[in-house]
Amino acid sequence: MTEVGCVGWRVRSYSQPPAMVSYERLNPEEVQFSSAALLEPPPDDSGDAEAKAEDLERPLLDQTPQCTVTVALLTLGGLIMVVFGVWLLGTVFWLRGPPSTETHKPPPPVAPSGQSKVWQGGPQPESCSLIPEAWRFDCYPERSVVVTEEMCHQRNCCFIQVSKTGSLEQNGVPWCFYPPDFPSYELAAISETEMGYSGKLIRLQKTYYPNDIETLQLDVLYESNSRLRVKVTDPAKQRYEVPIDVPVVKEKAPDPLYTVEFSKQPFGIVVKRKQNGAVLLNTTVAPLFYADQFLQMSSSLPSNFVYGLGEHRSNFLHDVQWNTLTMWARDAAPVELTNLYGVHPFYLLMEPNGLAHGSFLLNSNAMDVVLQPAPALTWRTIGGILDLYIFLGPDPGSVIGEYLEVVGKPAMPPYWALGYHLCRWGYDSSDNTWDVVRAMRNYGIPQDVQWNDIDYMDRALDFTIDPVKFSTLPDLVKDLHIHNQRYVMILDPGISSTQPAGSYLPFEEGIKQGIFINKSSGDTLIGKVWPGLTAFPDFSNPDTHEWWYQNLKNFHDKVPFDGLWIDMNEPSNFFDGSIDGCPSNALENPPYTPGVLGGSLRAKTVCASARQKITSHYNLHNLFGLMEAKASASALKKILGKRPFVISRSTFPSQGVHSGHWLGDNRSQWKDLYMSIPGMLTFNLLGIPLVGADICGFSDTTTEELCVRWTQLGAFYPFTRNHNTKESKAQDPTVFSPAAQTAMKEALLLRYSLFPFLYTLFHHAHVSGQTVARALFFEFPTDQKTYGIDKQFLWGKSLLVTPVLDPGVDYVVGYLPQGLWYDFYTGDSLVSKGEEVKLRAPLDKINVHLREGSIIPTQRPNTTLWVSSGQPLRLIVCLTEEGLAEGDLFWDDGETLDTYETDQYAYITFRLKENTMTSEVVHSHLEASYITVETVSFYGVKSAPTSVTVNSQEAAFNYAANQVLTVSDLGLTLNQNFVISWT
Repeated sequence: MTEVGCVGWRVRSYSQPPAMVSYERLNPEEVQFSSAALLEPPPDDSGDAEAKAEDLERPLLDQTPQCTVTVALLTLGGLIMVVFGVWLLGTVFWLRGPPSTETHKPPPPVAPSGQSKVWQGGPQPESCSLIPEAWRFDCYPERSVVVTEEMCHQRNCCFIQVSKTGSLEQNGVPWCFYPPDFPSYELAAISETEMGYSGKLIRLQKTYYPNDIETLQLDVLYESNSRLRVKVTDPAKQRYEVPIDVPVVKEKAPDPLYTVEFSKQPFGIVVKRKQNGAVLLNTTVAPLFYADQFLQMSSSLPSNFVYGLGEHRSNFLHDVQWNTLTMWARDAAPVELTNLYGVHPFYLLMEPNGLAHGSFLLNSNAMDVVLQPAPALTWRTIGGILDLYIFLGPDPGSVIGEYLEVVGKPAMPPYWALGYHLCRWGYDSSDNTWDVVRAMRNYGIPQDVQWNDIDYMDRALDFTIDPVKFSTLPDLVKDLHIHNQRYVMILDPGISSTQPAGSYLPFEEGIKQGIFINKSSGDTLIGKVWPGLTAFPDFSNPDTHEWWYQNLKNFHDKVPFDGLWIDMNEPSNFFDGSIDGCPSNALENPPYTPGVLGGSLRAKTVCASARQKITSHYNLHNLFGLMEAKASASALKKILGKRPFVISRSTFPSQGVHSGHWLGDNRSQWKDLYMSIPGMLTFNLLGIPLVGADICGFSDTTTEELCVRWTQLGAFYPFTRNHNTKESKAQDPTVFSPAAQTAMKEALLLRYSLFPFLYTLFHHAHVSGQTVARALFFEFPTDQKTYGIDKQFLWGKSLLVTPVLDPGVDYVVGYLPQGLWYDFYTGDSLVSKGEEVKLRAPLDKINVHLREGSIIPTQRPNTTLWVSSGQPLRLIVCLTEEGLAEGDLFWDDGETLDTYETDQYAYITFRLKENTMTSEVVHSHLEASYITVETVSFYGVKSAPTSVTVNSQEAAFNYAANQVLTVSDLGLTLNQNFVISWT
């Protein structure tokens, strides 16, 4: 017998057939084994016979006293009565999940050939009852099916009912779960390679899903000191892999932050943090599945603090109490426990000691991600391969940066993208749209971008305008450009297929060029969207990108738009599949269907079996929005020769390279106001910092109070747009009372004043993969009070936003992490021990605080960023108790492509030490010579200065009782170093 330790369980593997394993919970510190042991010959079993005999006599699991036959019969009879007695209760409990338009039927409960044990007709092993509820991994995950004991035992799994009357923690405990000896893969061989390890996995017993792949290739790649890649593939057949660019590394990491260890039988991999031995990955906790259309891998987690795993409507911190997150892009208004527009199988986890790591499964097939209170996580997908990255951080920001090194860092947006955007489905004409723009100007309310929804189109046809209602649209766009504003229009992917011959070239040229998605038969797949019957472009085809560009260019010649809003790109379809339905095959009816809304993969989208250029829609569905965004951004670069602006509804990892995202069709409700913050924070984790929700809500009708509070919060979305539907009343700022208009105007002017700071944050996101809107725990990782906060957030590391999220209040309670904080508006200081504080919040105010040690560049605001960005700067310097502070500023022309990469930018750092602030031009550019520094305000100067000098010259100053020192009328050129000091 050989013993191989693994975190979470002790695994004893016996060389004598039949292979059996037993599991005993272990703490991480108890684990003592190394992967090197598996590279050596097996140890000699001849020695220590006494210890060996003792081991053989010891039971595999601690046993309860053996039952007599009478007791066993009575127990069996009691179980039968319980099963019948709680049948109705079981039905209610197991019918969990969204309503299904078509019930998916799981594989029939027939034990596959090759399995050695069937429990039907006899009691299940006592070891089943010894597995703690939190560690029970679901053996019968199919939804909309009542699992009976017989069905469960046919899968060779344990069955224990859990009463619904139990604690909340028991709600969701699987009744059917894997026993300790459920067959898994065995690590048959392992060897070192130039990049790490290579191994061979074999399965000796089949599972209950068809087409097990019995031999697997394991590659463990030490790609960097903080990044490990674990890849499991089929060595005999090329399987689908996600077609996005990831780094190809050819040299093994020289000093990794992790260690890697293996369990041979059953196979498992354990990844530990070298610094403290924390177990970050431990796949030995449940069996590995790798069938053609069912791949499953589970792991223990070191804590309950899990974030990411978009796109879902939930709190920022995920619930690990039996929470299944389904991923399959779907056109659905955001509701809880539903798969939504995007798919992001990446999570960030905060460890108990304040360190952080992340994990990313590079897989685009439909999947469930299951969180359970052990804590543990299960990846369950129905295609592709298992390609898992682990990022060691060790801090949250580093984890995100490492993730974006793999999928791509976000693009630098054009400057005007950070202004205020206004849209409505229901303007009904270009003249009405124009009236709103004029009203915004007349009231002096900032606006940079005007949008139109599909009502600008002729009969909802892409690349057209309504010749009557929107005849003046080109003139409107010209007027916007004269006023240094921009225009963005919507495009849906569905291309009308029913227009008279010769009247609609986008469809006719698409047919000629073969760029549409086809049915499995090879004919063009026809669905239905806003214009009626439609075909869907196949953006996996390079020819489609050229077709898209040509149509955009032709339309731009008529209406010179500045950016694109790509909607309905899950892709959405008003049919289930197509006008002809979908064929009955394994792609349409896989052995397992994740918990998708509608119950089938084709629900309100195209057939899973549809054919695209590189593979089936079954594999590519979740990539549709990403591929369309890539084509759109590429086309805009060619047409405009400037940075592209694209906002997409459907997203996938690497989306931020090409587009931003808005959070979909929300409602004018206070809850939606709050839920926008978790959504915004999550997408910043996912590498899409240009994100925001529809301000004041898309559907329903807002109230004045709600819209004011939402505009205040929305002023701090990285992407800020007010948008609503035609069924609701207009909600642009000009339709409300003078008091409300003023409050909204002040909120937007505040945003515009912070443009230099926000623009610099986007630069760091583009270059280093940093977040823009940031959860508090990123900056205070050892303060567990911050882990669940999602009603406040930071911009960068130093600007704290505490919005009002409830009606009828004039105050808000916010958490201030330990340290010194300053009121943004006044400079008043507040020392916090890490506590909640009640803050005044009248209807015309949103609370903003600045963190000690920061220097924030601000600017005199105006009604467009074109004008604002030329105004003088005000620097706000926030002193620590020791009198230190630092900050920076990135500046360029705001539109040119790749200014950082081509050295067409200025970068200035600011530092304060010993009562002296210095400005250093790290990288100079002509653009910085157009900007001056007019005012510097120092918050937290403990005593009144006797003199202030600027570049060694005496300067006038003002010192207030709240310890704010202000030096004004400076006229300092930004692209020249300067020094301000006081005594």
